[in-house]
Amino acid sequence: MPRKKFGRNRKNRCRFCTKEGCPRPAYVDYKDIGLLKKLCTNQSKMFSRKRSGNCAAFQRASSAAVKRARFMALLPYVGE
Repeated sequence: MPRKKFGRNRKNRCRFCTKEGCPRPAYVDYKDIGLLKKLCTNQSKMFSRKRSGNCAAFQRASSAAVKRARFMALLPYVGE
């Protein structure tokens, strides 16, 4: 009997978009550190769109928020 492959065709969904679509303007709060840590690796590199599942507008907004949080010393530039 062949094995079933679970989750192969499942596409990541943007965590910021709603069922109605992508809200405009796309804004990610740079003070929400818990959310921004989920979008980065343990080395403080940003996840790609394919890995994080964000749409293009929110990927740009989240990268700007991470850069802003790094500049404000809320997030580290390099990991531990």
